[in-house]
Amino acid sequence: TPSLMAEDRPGTPKFEGNVKLFEEIAKACKAKGIQLLYHNHDFEFQKMADGRYALDYIYDTIPADLLQTEVDTCWVKVAGEDPAAYVKKYTGRSPLVHLKDYRGEKSEHMYELIGLEEETKVEVKNTFEFRPVGHGDQDFGPILEASVEAGAQWVVVEQDQSNGRPP
Repeated sequence: TPSLMAEDRPGTPKFEGNVKLFEEIAKACKAKGIQLLYHNHDFEFQKMADGRYALDYIYDTIPADLLQTEVDTCWVKVAGEDPAAYVKKYTGRSPLVHLKDYRGEKSEHMYELIGLEEETKVEVKNTFEFRPVGHGDQDFGPILEASVEAGAQWVVVEQDQSNGRPP
């Protein structure tokens, strides 16, 4: 599950229904021998009424045999959490860890950087920039150690934007 549109995210009326839909999809995948994974962004780090992050709510609601993690370490750090600790939190449930680097601070219009167009264009100074792995704010040593400890089979490097450089 790669992302959620704004109207489907935590804090909206559709979120609970989407979690149920994820479980239905996961069951259908499992019946065909496919493992479903959920790929996070920073918006899943919104707190639910019970104090849990929405991302943790998803994983607490849907059993591990149906839904595994694809922790995107960039978005975990953007949300203010420690990526290595978050990967370790899902030891045994993290077959794939997503490596991405950045520099700067979260901005209101940063999702345009991953291709999500906004309805109204606003000129805003953006201080957030995706960077090649190892050339930003992430500390990948602990993240890679945590990935091994958590049982990851793969780490995937993503470069959303190349900022004038070849991808």
